Amino acid sequence: MVTLIRGGSIITANQRGDILPGGSLLIEGDRIAAVFGPDADIETSPSEIVDASRFVIIPGFIQTHVHLCQTLFRGMADDLQLLDWLGKKIFPLEAAHDERSIYFSALRGIAELFRSGTTTIMDMGSVNHEEELIKAMGETGLRAFAGKAMMDINDIYPRLKESSHESLKSTLGLAEKWHGSYEGRIKYAVAPRFVLSCSDRLMRDAYEMTTGFGGMLFHTHASENRDEMQAVRERCGMGNIEFLNHLGVLSEKTCLAHCIHVSEKEIGLLQSTKTNVAHCPSSNLKLGSGIADIPAFIGKRINVTLGADGAPCNNTLDIFQEMRLTSLLQKPFHGPESMPARSVFEMATLCGAKALGLDKEIGSIEAGKKADIVLLDLEKVWNPDARGEDLYASIVYSGGPENVDSVMVNGKWVYRKREFTGIDEERIVFDSKEELRKLINRL
Repeated sequence: MVTLIRGGSIITANQRGDILPGGSLLIEGDRIAAVFGPDADIETSPSEIVDASRFVIIPGFIQTHVHLCQTLFRGMADDLQLLDWLGKKIFPLEAAHDERSIYFSALRGIAELFRSGTTTIMDMGSVNHEEELIKAMGETGLRAFAGKAMMDINDIYPRLKESSHESLKSTLGLAEKWHGSYEGRIKYAVAPRFVLSCSDRLMRDAYEMTTGFGGMLFHTHASENRDEMQAVRERCGMGNIEFLNHLGVLSEKTCLAHCIHVSEKEIGLLQSTKTNVAHCPSSNLKLGSGIADIPAFIGKRINVTLGADGAPCNNTLDIFQEMRLTSLLQKPFHGPESMPARSVFEMATLCGAKALGLDKEIGSIEAGKKADIVLLDLEKVWNPDARGEDLYASIVYSGGPENVDSVMVNGKWVYRKREFTGIDEERIVFDSKEELRKLINRL
């Protein structure tokens, strides 16, 4: 399949920050074959020609912290702080999942992600039924790192945990079966849930597992909530990130979600180990957890990425909302010049790709990279005549899912002209409601 997308304003997100008005893309198979500037003489006979003259063409958005297993629980765990949110609501709901309910939870989330321009995620599942989550991601065309939540300690809801041996054994089996599956779109990230739910052995052995698989990542939560931090200090005798460093699990293949309550020493540890941070501003605000000092991280050249977290603590999976909040939250503390729109846009694209070890494959529009792209119709925002650098502000401050016209992953349209190509939305809505009803009855 050869597709020519022509005449759009291309935000390449490459290292030079090139923006090409009236540019065109030639896509062959799953990759971008060529990127053309305006008025280029393109000699080709494509299978499909897309007129993008009214669109802005951008790389697909990347979210590095999502819980698709929780999508069905939207609106069922509101107005609680983190540990109560987990113990009273989320852990019991996750424990009640069966194969069908978790599968349809994922499908609903994926549809929402595509509709808002996200093409790649790193997902943390629950203790059980991880295969169903992976199948949903693979079948719909999403690019993802997936991993079951690993927990061998659970003092706040003991029904949702397993032995260290079983957690490691099942994780290894999942990685062996699914890492690199679905045309290479699905990869595995081991996912110990957080320090309070994992023994030292589980954390260390999970990280060690990543050395046996090329491209496997380590994904966990860290330093999200003050009560959590106090409990970690009481158990471990040091701060959360200090303890993770003590265990030897911080590195450039590690992504820590949240990182709100961190010391100067811990910021130094994140910097020296090249650990990645997944910033989730909406979730952090709704759970009352706090505001991460993102400019401090960026000032130390720590790679910061974005994620919506789960639907019950956000309550959307909309990357536009995360970009806008990422910028606006910092301005009262650091000044209006802090967190400019272009920097935030890069956090949602190339920085996300870097955290996943995929920056040579995705995150920017360049010849040879995977064809993960989004067509935005900016005539549906307040400043449709934006050009050049102003496009970043239009997207970050004014954009939303209503601007997403089409989404391509791996050279295939998954959302075209505001219609899904491989997802039966009516069926998903109907079946997920039925599965949620059954799940509640199982509680």
